[in-house]
Amino acid sequence: MSIRVGIVGISGFGGGEALRLIAAHPAFELVYAAGEGSAGSRLVDRFPGVPHGLAGLVIEKWDPAALPDLDLLFASLPTGTSAEALARVPETVKIVDIGGDHRHVEGWAYGLADVWPDRIRGNSRVANPGCFPVATLNTLAPLLAAGLIEPGNIIIDAKTGISGAGRGGGDSRFGYAETNENLQPYGLLQHVHMPEMETTIEQLGGGSAAGLVFTPHLVPMTRGLLVTIYCRGNASTEQCLKAAREFYAERPFVRVTDRPPQTKWASGSNLSFMSYAADPDRNLVIAMGVVDNLGKGAAGHAVQNANLISGLPEAAGLEGAPVWP
Repeated sequence: MSIRVGIVGISGFGGGEALRLIAAHPAFELVYAAGEGSAGSRLVDRFPGVPHGLAGLVIEKWDPAALPDLDLLFASLPTGTSAEALARVPETVKIVDIGGDHRHVEGWAYGLADVWPDRIRGNSRVANPGCFPVATLNTLAPLLAAGLIEPGNIIIDAKTGISGAGRGGGDSRFGYAETNENLQPYGLLQHVHMPEMETTIEQLGGGSAAGLVFTPHLVPMTRGLLVTIYCRGNASTEQCLKAAREFYAERPFVRVTDRPPQTKWASGSNLSFMSYAADPDRNLVIAMGVVDNLGKGAAGHAVQNANLISGLPEAAGLEGAPVWP
């Protein structure tokens, strides 16, 4: 079975990661690539290591009215730029939106694939979660579902590599000189991922997520993301680990570990690592989650969602081991 695939926003980090995964996918055939500044160039000019069979594919200017015959489209566009254009894509073309315009939007499945795979299967429009939300929500889901923590007053301390800002980063703080040997918080109290996390926490926990605090930090590494989450609950560490292992039994990309996870464990993969430390006497649960922000946090998760909506094995094209060291 060959599924004809296109990528919009192929020149960015998310689009480039999607290209890498799709090029090695057993069922996907990349036949269309689109971008803005890179339009008119060949894939090999943008990605010198692309497989020979794709090297001559020309990047086109993004125009939903001029799509070739496609089965599936990956959209890796900045938040705020995809809603109008994707609305003009024919209904016969399945879409996985890696950007943020369709998360928890009517008519689109929220693609938290490790938690809600059955909500994704059979849909033609899927919105990928953001990188911070997927690390956070995957880690909290078992505890919320089991009632081991309160959904309110959760504090999320997050660290991410600079590739999460996209290619170019948008301003000088993402450049080497300002990032190297530096650590900086940003997006205080108003980060774009806050509403997405609040909505999903409430759906998982059945209560208000009021009091949620989320503070992301930029760290001097290229890729990787770690969340340390402080919650209220009187569960023990063993109860948290047991709940997570039962919740994710048979799920192909989740790893529950006894020791705190490290970003390197997930590098270049679609894996999601998590662990817990709890002190019932203090009514405190610390939940820790790790993903690769370009893998599970973006393109890897998008391919996982695409497999689900295409009727393919969920792990197709995603079974490679993380890069180590």
